[in-house]
Amino acid sequence: MPHTPEVPGVSEACERLRSQGVDVVRVSFSDLIGVDRGRDVLLDVLPAAMEHGLAFCRAVYHTSPMGDVVPVQGGLEAGLPDITVHPDLATLTPLPWEPNAAWCIGEARTTDGDPAPEAPRTVARRVAERLAGLGYSLVCGPELEFYLCQQGPDGTWRRYADNTGNVYVVGRKGDPEGLLLHMLRQLRDAGLRVTAANHEFSPGQFEINLGHSGLLDAADRSFRLKSAVQEIARHRGLMATFMAKPFNDEGGSGFHVHVSVNDETGRNVFGDPEGPDGLSAVGRHAIGGVLAHAPALSALLNPTINSFKRFGPDTLAPWLIDWGLDNRSAMVRIPPERGPGARMEIRLGDATANPYLAMAAVGAAVYLGIQDKVEPPAKLEGYGYDPARAALLPTSLAAALDALEADHELTDVLGAYFAGSFVAYKRNEIERFERYVTDWEYREYAYHL
Repeated sequence: MPHTPEVPGVSEACERLRSQGVDVVRVSFSDLIGVDRGRDVLLDVLPAAMEHGLAFCRAVYHTSPMGDVVPVQGGLEAGLPDITVHPDLATLTPLPWEPNAAWCIGEARTTDGDPAPEAPRTVARRVAERLAGLGYSLVCGPELEFYLCQQGPDGTWRRYADNTGNVYVVGRKGDPEGLLLHMLRQLRDAGLRVTAANHEFSPGQFEINLGHSGLLDAADRSFRLKSAVQEIARHRGLMATFMAKPFNDEGGSGFHVHVSVNDETGRNVFGDPEGPDGLSAVGRHAIGGVLAHAPALSALLNPTINSFKRFGPDTLAPWLIDWGLDNRSAMVRIPPERGPGARMEIRLGDATANPYLAMAAVGAAVYLGIQDKVEPPAKLEGYGYDPARAALLPTSLAAALDALEADHELTDVLGAYFAGSFVAYKRNEIERFERYVTDWEYREYAYHL
């Protein structure tokens, strides 16, 4: 075997893993839409992977859920070149549901060694660095909802434990196989710093919460949580879906993020007991930035055609660009805690959002709000969903993409190369959908017309 130059820390990491009985390391990274791509690497090969990287076709970022390569810059027109993905040993964790395996995040680089600009982790890091330039960091506490489904005798997927009225019910009544508690323990053992889990409002719908941390770490853990939930469900013969609204007769799944702002000393500066509503100028400007850039944010936090079927009046999903104090009918809710617990809950996102891009987009809006000292409008009082009181969010993916393309301030913070790639990928998704004949169309028209 040819000699591989030593990478600092890799020998120690390999010895530690070997002593724990680990012989395989799973190296994962997120594509544009948050799918977990990667490779399982034998432990003896890890030093070489650290040095040279693992080669992947760059078009992995531009591959649709149906396996088609979408014509996005850096892919087909460039001859389908490589990227290299380098294991980030700082993210090594156990992989409890796969015996004798460990798990880490991969960093994607172009062939010239630079971070791949369309890589979602690169985008999140870029935004964190821009915030640091102002002397601040973002702290994020994600909450992710999903449905569990089981396959019927005819092969179709149906909601697991399909009984109504089980919101916040614990135990076997709403989860007859005890899967949620099993997931919570497995996710804890995988080092993802989960805190709690519960049955959500709809039958077969659940939520898992993650502890708060910095933007990049919170995005890493959210990305891994989605992958882990899907894997653990498959071990039980079930399917977990983070689709925004998978069923016509039930509500959608959200991706809510609690966000605070720390100064360079690590102190939460979102709140101020002397400020209006107990909020600091920085906190108000952070809220103002999120509201000012909300139409563009929607493209990244509601990134599918299906996403916009979750919205509407009286859904407890946002419909208007507004904020309120402890008000769940608002797009931005300010929970009642102040002091170290002061924060905003951004309720715009749905569970299909790529965690890196969702939190990067929020961070970019916060950055612009603080930089430009954007004051929020008057807060919502009472129950929302009155379009006479606030502007509507985009009502389709096409409208959200138009808003993202028009928001040059936001795309500059996120990175122009990334923004162009994302918009091109998503425009192609809309084109494919508009050419597809749906079951609804056939039922509606075929017999009578």
